[in-house]
Amino acid sequence: MADLIGLAIAFFVLALIAAVLGARGVAGLSMDIAKWLVIIFVILAIISLIL
Repeated sequence: MADLIGLAIAFFVLALIAAVLGARGVAGLSMDIAKWLVIIFVILAIISLIL
């Protein structure tokens, strides 16, 4: 599960760099991917705590 949060952080950093460089399409897509990875991570963490 640590890989999942690592990927989310990597996409977040990519989105920040793309936003600074002016590539808004790449930044938006990277933020969307990072957001979904964090949501999946939280859901899996809750499931693992319950089970």
